[in-house]
Amino acid sequence: MITTNPFAGLAELGITPGMMQAFVVLMVLAVVVGVILDVLHKKSHKYFFEHEERMKKLATRELSSAEKTSMLIQTITSEVLTSSEFHNPKRRFAHLLKMYGFVLFVLSSAVLIFAYPTTANAPFWSFLWHLGALMVIVGGYWFFFSLRVDVQSEGNQWWNLKKRDLFIVSLLATVTFGLLWSLFGTVVLFGLFIISTVVLFGSVYWSKFAHMFFKPAAAYQKRKLMADGSRENLPPFYRRADVLDQSTMDLVRDIPKDQKFGLCIMKDEPKHY
Repeated sequence: MITTNPFAGLAELGITPGMMQAFVVLMVLAVVVGVILDVLHKKSHKYFFEHEERMKKLATRELSSAEKTSMLIQTITSEVLTSSEFHNPKRRFAHLLKMYGFVLFVLSSAVLIFAYPTTANAPFWSFLWHLGALMVIVGGYWFFFSLRVDVQSEGNQWWNLKKRDLFIVSLLATVTFGLLWSLFGTVVLFGLFIISTVVLFGSVYWSKFAHMFFKPAAAYQKRKLMADGSRENLPPFYRRADVLDQSTMDLVRDIPKDQKFGLCIMKDEPKHY
């Protein structure tokens, strides 16, 4: 079943390949429009350019093209491909499952709809479609029920939803209903799959979907500012010469916890990331 193209049977419902392909194009346009509106509303582009111009005046050296290229590659391989900014290993693994699962799900959906719209036997791309959905489900539900910061650290119940949860909820609904529709083939599940897909890609302006486009840009800019000496107007790191070979924790390791950090350190271990 997981090697069968789920979109091939839509002809029985009167849905032609052209209609499926038009729907995909509309979703792409919805994402583009949503991101543009989000940028204009938050003035993200203005902030990035103005901040970079201010930092140029504080720079102590000019970066070469080779250095900038190297930093771009480091940003892609570190912050983008491996999500190194997450120091919590569980949070990082869940994020990578969602990210790569979503990429597989979207990519294989496009291939199946445009290249194999009426062909049920497309084992490779059909397998990737189901695999991507399962990866998002595992990573997404793990994050939603356990790793969300307001659930894990603030003790809120998982059902207390806010606007910031729109992306993860619509994403989970899309892959869940899509996978169930592929397994059972009912019209109701297909309708729920389509509705959740429209919400996912049509709510970019209100959800955190656009965040995935800004995050790499911010990480790349930070690397450049730290390398050219401007350091975002922060003071340079300073360590005394007599303790240069010792870490901060080594210096205070033998001091009782209640004297180092106050009585609150004796409470529960922190769970935030």
